[in-house]
Amino acid sequence: MASGMQEKQYTPSLLSFFIYNPKFGPREGEEEKKILFYHPSEVEKNEKIRNVGLCEAIVQFTRTFCPRKPAKSLHTQKNRQFFLEPEENFWMVMVVRNPMIEKPNKDGKPPTVEYQEEELLDSVYGAVLQQCYSMYKIFNSTFNRAVETGGVELLIQKLEKFFYRYLQTIHLQSCDLLDVFGGISFLPLDKMTYLKIQSFVNKVEENLSLVKYTAFLYNDQLIWSGLEQDDMRILYKYLTTSLFPRHSEPELAGRDSPLRPEVMGNLLHYGRFLTGPATLKDPDAKFRFPKIFVNTEDRSEELHLIVYKVTSVELTREFCEQMDALVGPQLTLLASDICEQYNINRRISGPEKEPQFKFIYFNHMNLAEKSTIHMRKTAGASLSSVHPDLMKILGDINCDFARVDEDEEIIVKAMTDYWVVGKKSDQRELYVILNQKNANLIEVNDEVKRLCSTQFNNIFFLD
Repeated sequence: MASGMQEKQYTPSLLSFFIYNPKFGPREGEEEKKILFYHPSEVEKNEKIRNVGLCEAIVQFTRTFCPRKPAKSLHTQKNRQFFLEPEENFWMVMVVRNPMIEKPNKDGKPPTVEYQEEELLDSVYGAVLQQCYSMYKIFNSTFNRAVETGGVELLIQKLEKFFYRYLQTIHLQSCDLLDVFGGISFLPLDKMTYLKIQSFVNKVEENLSLVKYTAFLYNDQLIWSGLEQDDMRILYKYLTTSLFPRHSEPELAGRDSPLRPEVMGNLLHYGRFLTGPATLKDPDAKFRFPKIFVNTEDRSEELHLIVYKVTSVELTREFCEQMDALVGPQLTLLASDICEQYNINRRISGPEKEPQFKFIYFNHMNLAEKSTIHMRKTAGASLSSVHPDLMKILGDINCDFARVDEDEEIIVKAMTDYWVVGKKSDQRELYVILNQKNANLIEVNDEVKRLCSTQFNNIFFLD
């Protein structure tokens, strides 16, 4: 019977998530006033107060050693706690249960549980906690603004409304190096197509005075953005992992899809709103768009997020001649041009076969990110196509890079005979996983150089 019993592996999971401000309940008996949000909400009040008090004590204790850099994480056998002070005196805490293995015992004894304490990377889950705040801020502005506008009660309402839904979208088992980077995948285009897009964006902003900023994407790749880098980074995360996946399934139905071209007079186009009204034909349509807050570090602009999308279609001469409306028809034409360019790029890159190497590239200057390891297919998570042990090595190399300012290269031979290479050069980082178990260091180095010359021929990497 024992031989048929197998080990059970449990991935990391969210135990609790809370936000507090120690200034809101400074006196004894007022401790509950400090707590602005607590998940799970059904936890008993005294336990909430006790957990928040413990975190407050840890932060205060670590300040005695380094006043400007309080604790960012606390490691224990069963879980790990992550701390973030995004605004003065406002603290966010995320408690994650460590991965564990449950091993069966003979003679009906309870199974033995082994916690894998070193499997979680502080850099990865610290970045996830920072994303939680950044995502809240872009849709609600800062914590302080809510308090100034409607007091602590308004802030509590905003936190509960936002995080009740947002925490359900976090997939802790899928978090890795891409969460640390928070990069943007750009789509390279030829000059003529890019100029068409730039001309279109200029025309939209000129003719529609209400449009303040414009971002132009093809699928989940960015082509143009007028937003500040930090705002575009978090908005890109929301669009590609939440909004776009929710609207992609109906389009995959093809000809039988309920999505049909919009006909307005003699004008035909394949555009629709992903935020706001589902259709303009409905006389009772609600024209409500989500609010976003950008430039919060400076003047804090409050805007409405309008996301408009078209699908690529085969265009006829007669069809193109009818296109004289502003957004829908022009976007349909641009989608066709971009789709053609996209297919040319794919043909140039070669056939889709399993390569001997996979890589992640990130540029800290423009947030450009490229990965052949991940597949952005599911809402809320980027699925990795390599073993978690290899992703852990990539994370460890990234932590080593973060400790020094100089350019460097690290090569690791994994237990599974894979080679893992990390290169840091002039604020650019490249991570390569090679499936060549019989290769030596010289051959691995030559293979990485070959990869750089073919995939990054216009990017300078120091040898």
